[in-house]
Amino acid sequence: MQHETDIAVVGAGAAGLFASIWAGRTGAGRLRVLALDGAKKLGAKILVAGGGRCNVTHHAVDEQQYAGSSRNAIKKVLRRFDVPETVAFFRELGVELKREDTGKLFPTTDDAHTVLNALLAAADRAAVTIRHPWRVARVRTDADSFLVEHEDNGTIVRAKRIILATGGMALPRSGSDGAGYDIARSLGHTITPRVFPALVPLTLPKDHWITALSGITLPATLEVRSATNKRLKFFTNSTLLTHFGLSGPSVLDISRYYAQTRHEDAGARLVLNWLPGETIESVDAALQKLGRSTPSRWLRDKGLPERLADAIVRSAAADPATPGHALLRDNRRNLAQMIAETPLPVTGDRGFTFAEVTAGGIPLGEIHLDTMESRVCPGLYLCGEICDVDGRIGGFNFQWAWASGYVAGVGSAAAIAGT
Repeated sequence: MQHETDIAVVGAGAAGLFASIWAGRTGAGRLRVLALDGAKKLGAKILVAGGGRCNVTHHAVDEQQYAGSSRNAIKKVLRRFDVPETVAFFRELGVELKREDTGKLFPTTDDAHTVLNALLAAADRAAVTIRHPWRVARVRTDADSFLVEHEDNGTIVRAKRIILATGGMALPRSGSDGAGYDIARSLGHTITPRVFPALVPLTLPKDHWITALSGITLPATLEVRSATNKRLKFFTNSTLLTHFGLSGPSVLDISRYYAQTRHEDAGARLVLNWLPGETIESVDAALQKLGRSTPSRWLRDKGLPERLADAIVRSAAADPATPGHALLRDNRRNLAQMIAETPLPVTGDRGFTFAEVTAGGIPLGEIHLDTMESRVCPGLYLCGEICDVDGRIGGFNFQWAWASGYVAGVGSAAAIAGT
């Protein structure tokens, strides 16, 4: 069985829905837009984002918050649909956004369903047809059209233009299992040499002293150091100690930079500062002035939980009950280093199952950034996480989905209108 459409969108997640909506709006009812998704329930990533509240965007988005392809290329896409336009778009749909102290923008309902339902309603008003579960097995070209084949039942959709918005490999239960990369390759694209989890918790050895402190959350600084001890990247934010290692915003943000650096520099390492802003020297100076007070008490006065303060002191081979004036010089220096630069013997990460986004994908150099049309396969458009773009935690990846989806949707519809 074969169906005809003008634009087929493969993937109906954040980027795919946005591309569908804008393709439909640009076509003004004259184009047939069909969105296909393999999931039984749409919008899994939208619904779990921000703890179920959906962190729609961030109040201050720029290319510096992203990695992957060149930041100049990322900037060209982001400026086509910026944060004010995102806020206005959702307000038009009846979704008001509120800014929290972190700069993140959430729906005032604090319910991700508000966002998903609004997008689905907007797609319906734009005359977009959504079919799911409809898993795409392959896409091939045929003269001036694309043939999109169903995985099981042999159904084929013939489309004039196709938008690939399948996502990457993060959170595979949502349907992002990397199949989109195979489709892109079959149509002539390359994928970056490495595709790996980003915004992902990190693991430590099971017997590491940090794993015994599961449940403690505090602000801390994580820093990637090169083999020559050069400071390469750091983030200061909430940090969660867990039974497997570390999680929380600071850890998720640093994870992709640590993974990338370790791949390029086997001697690279990750260190943690329990007192952001302090250095080994400033901590050592403070410890020398403790007198009868203990280092553990000083750490507690600095805001650290007693359990953590005692553990840090013990990790430096010191007794938490030892007063400052009784600390031997070597013990004091070791403790100062443990407080300001705890070495983290990272054993790995929790993988794509727990990652929020994928690092790697289709390089932006293979895409016309003014339309998101492929440079190697005319008529193919790409948007969202399948591209080699990954942002920090805090709504940045959604903003990339909105911006790249908008450009792909408008670009594909305008191309048909101009033919």
